[in-house]
Amino acid sequence: MTKPGVYQHYKGNRYTLIAIAVHSETLEKMVVYKALYGEGTVWVRPLSMWNALVEVDGKQIPRFQYVENP
Repeated sequence: MTKPGVYQHYKGNRYTLIAIAVHSETLEKMVVYKALYGEGTVWVRPLSMWNALVEVDGKQIPRFQYVENP
């Protein structure tokens, strides 16, 4: 289960997961999240992509790793 809190992207930046939203047309679940750097831009991406594994140096790792609940 994806839960609110702070996550680290596999490239290093941290984000706060704000909410799980539902796309009004497709009903796809989306993640609403805010950057914890720069201007604090708010982003959205499909939940399936948020939870996906990525390959780094031949290893499968989470795209976003849960760090803490603020």
